[in-house]
Amino acid sequence: MESSTSDWIDVTNPANGEVIARAPSSTGNDVDDAISAAESTFNSWRLVPAVDRTQVLFRLKALMEEHVEDLSAAITAENGKTLDESRGEMRRTIENVEVAIGVPSLMMGSNLENVSTGIDEYAVRQPLGVFGMVPPFNFPAMVPMWFMPYAIACGNTYIIKPSEQTPLSQARIAELAVESGFPPGVLNIVHGGRSVSEALLDDPRIAGISFVGSSSVALEVYRRGTAAGKRMQCQGGAKNYLVVMPDASMEETVDNVLGSAFGAAGQRCLAGSVVVAVGEAHEAVTNGVVEAAKSVKVGDGTRPGTEMGPVISAASRDRVTNYIEQGVEEGATLLLDGRNPDGGDSGYFVGPTIFDDVDPSMTIAREEIFGPVLSVMRAGSLDEAIETIDQVPYGNMASIFTSSGRDAREFSSRVRAGNVGVNIGVAAPMAFFHFGGMKESFYGDLHGQARDAINFFTEEKIIVERWF
Repeated sequence: MESSTSDWIDVTNPANGEVIARAPSSTGNDVDDAISAAESTFNSWRLVPAVDRTQVLFRLKALMEEHVEDLSAAITAENGKTLDESRGEMRRTIENVEVAIGVPSLMMGSNLENVSTGIDEYAVRQPLGVFGMVPPFNFPAMVPMWFMPYAIACGNTYIIKPSEQTPLSQARIAELAVESGFPPGVLNIVHGGRSVSEALLDDPRIAGISFVGSSSVALEVYRRGTAAGKRMQCQGGAKNYLVVMPDASMEETVDNVLGSAFGAAGQRCLAGSVVVAVGEAHEAVTNGVVEAAKSVKVGDGTRPGTEMGPVISAASRDRVTNYIEQGVEEGATLLLDGRNPDGGDSGYFVGPTIFDDVDPSMTIAREEIFGPVLSVMRAGSLDEAIETIDQVPYGNMASIFTSSGRDAREFSSRVRAGNVGVNIGVAAPMAFFHFGGMKESFYGDLHGQARDAINFFTEEKIIVERWF
């Protein structure tokens, strides 16, 4: 149904600041209607056999494949990332639908005959009801799909509140869901800001919420949701460290660091933020990344040859440039200044920025910048590098670049990060693995994607039976 609001939110293209759409700011009645629709549909949807529930996901996957270019263009228009980056996002989006289609196997329980004489025992997984999702702006199509297809395949109903900055691709996916045969009430979209999110958090009819955003908000959402008795999974912020050992294959390492730090304008929760150069690796990796970054073409993501688009908003641009200024004030050496880049006259652009001589105590080494700013620091050994990472409150991703299997194993075993890369710049798990997160990067017990998602969206019931 249509929103009853008279208040609309402008959606702007960050490459030029122009308004490209308007989204409704959902009223309390709108949210209540969405929850009511989801609640009333749940009782019938949960009884649909799993093999039939997945048929609508098969059709959704086919339609998303058919419309992948349109969806990619919508992501670029609302988010600013390049078309190639948007196409990559859509591939990961579709992969989650593919994995969720396997729910007849993933949702299976277990059994044991004759736990005692004439008594059998078995476990089944059942859906819980209505779930909600509050996603971020940076992957507007993909992040909701870490959760929604699994929830629906398991027999729940779902409500998504897209980021008010990037609602277009998710609205289009919802249209394709309707075309795919999703029954009314199975998937619902509400738009708006904080008040809409809080309404979802507080309503007792919602069984659980998935959230992805900054750590401070993730903690607040987690506390509020659990206090209301909900299941919660809240992915927080990140400060991702890339350790470069002296024996690393330097050409490939430079390429990976470049893509990790500046892909999607640094607005990824898995973006490399700090390079820890161990020993004599410092000069080679620093010089290599600086020279490569100088040639990165910044501009409108729809234009051929563009390698890095804008950040999401003027406020984000100003926040990132403030961090650059703070890094200079704290004594870091600014090797490449991305303020006022060529090709970024009319939009919210920050070019690749690189600091050297960064100390672990500096703000730019500890706080999440969420922009194309890379800090380089030195370490005398792998042990020192790991200790430096462990002092950071975040634990989303950490990577090591090395030719040593021993060092790679040591790093992977000891480092406190939920996603670990070995010679990988962006250690993004495939859809059949869960998305990790430790320390202040995750609040909850079960993560998004794969079997963790199945367990989050179901509860296990133990049945003991005997027949006389």
